[in-house]
Amino acid sequence: MIRKKTNRNKKKVYVAFSADILHEGHINVLKAASQFGDVTVGLLTDKAITSYRQLPHLNYKQREIILKNIKFVNKVIPQKTLDYTENLNSIKPNYVLHGDDWRSGIQRIVRKNVIKVLKKWSGKLIEVPYTKNISYSKMKSKIIETGTTPEIRKSKLRRLVEAKNITRILETHNSLSGLIIEKLNIQQKDGFYEFDGMWSSSLTDSVSRGKPDNQSVDISTRLIGLNEILDVTTKPVIFDADNGGRIEHLSYTVKSLERAGVSAIVIEDKIGLKKNSLFDNQKDTKQDNIKSFCDKIKVINKSKISENFMAIARIESFILGKSLSDALKRANAYSKAGADAILIHSKEKTPKQIFTFAKKFSKSKYYKPMVAVPSTYSKTTEKQLIDHRFKIVIYANHMLRAAYPAMVNTATKILKNKKSYPAERNLTSIKKILNLIY
Repeated sequence: MIRKKTNRNKKKVYVAFSADILHEGHINVLKAASQFGDVTVGLLTDKAITSYRQLPHLNYKQREIILKNIKFVNKVIPQKTLDYTENLNSIKPNYVLHGDDWRSGIQRIVRKNVIKVLKKWSGKLIEVPYTKNISYSKMKSKIIETGTTPEIRKSKLRRLVEAKNITRILETHNSLSGLIIEKLNIQQKDGFYEFDGMWSSSLTDSVSRGKPDNQSVDISTRLIGLNEILDVTTKPVIFDADNGGRIEHLSYTVKSLERAGVSAIVIEDKIGLKKNSLFDNQKDTKQDNIKSFCDKIKVINKSKISENFMAIARIESFILGKSLSDALKRANAYSKAGADAILIHSKEKTPKQIFTFAKKFSKSKYYKPMVAVPSTYSKTTEKQLIDHRFKIVIYANHMLRAAYPAMVNTATKILKNKKSYPAERNLTSIKKILNLIY
């Protein structure tokens, strides 16, 4: 498409959009803006958008291509924060246009700042009447109902790691827990908070089937359950593959996970019959040698089709009582072999072990994004993890741990009272459950 040349004598107009779901309201604003001069669109980056709502369905490049091909737009530039100040000071537009629906809520403060900055050069804010019968939340719900493609879902984890200070992952063991992760969010004074994705846990997949966490539930069975979760969600999934199994079979596991739309596989550097890392007694547990485990990482990267699929190497050195130097040696080797992130595991009650590791590994030329699983050091805050350069936090078993005591308590009350009424006050209403699903 041939673009209009910018007329130097024309007034400069600035409009900021996320443009994830482009609708007639956006077109109305752009059409109005074009009447005042040449329109520059500040397209919010993934990082800017995730500061106040969910990661957009389309990535920045995809959204940019769409906007560049709208006739009312002369130029598209990135807006790196929700706040307009940096771009406004650079462009010094005569006008800023926005829908009049931003006078309340999180963007109210942004609006005030725009007015303040424009005063410096006598610029003007023009607000276009809100287009009725358009709801972003309803449109987003329609996307969830429609679903997503494996490739779009797969790409989201990398985008989140790049866009956010920390990517927040919560364990899911069935479709209901997946729906909770998909829909739950809270708006606080300092920002928008949600779980960014799901952890498909070997432990909770096994326990929810009444089996021990020793790979007694095979990958094929786990994938059946996972596909049920993927049917009703759009957020990315990290898959706990234990030690990856036999290296000869690993490529098939990767292909199955990619085909489903999983974003990352985590493999741990232990060998033999699995024993959960949180058991105190690990004396019979053996760690893989570095070369053998690096070969597994290479198989994952050779087998994957998409660059968006991530290989995460889980280091068990601290679990097995080995030294910091052993953990660092492995981290550097696994990174060189092609791991996209390093999960450093610990069962200590404090984060001291992993923070010491993080301080050293952060200085390595082989540094890769780090993953924390604070199951035992649960008092550790996300801010502390961010300060130590962790990019992903996995809350690895909490949904199942919450469900078990609640179910036991309910069953006990019914059994004791020979009726269900005494248990009702601690239960979610049937209406809420139906509204979650329909």
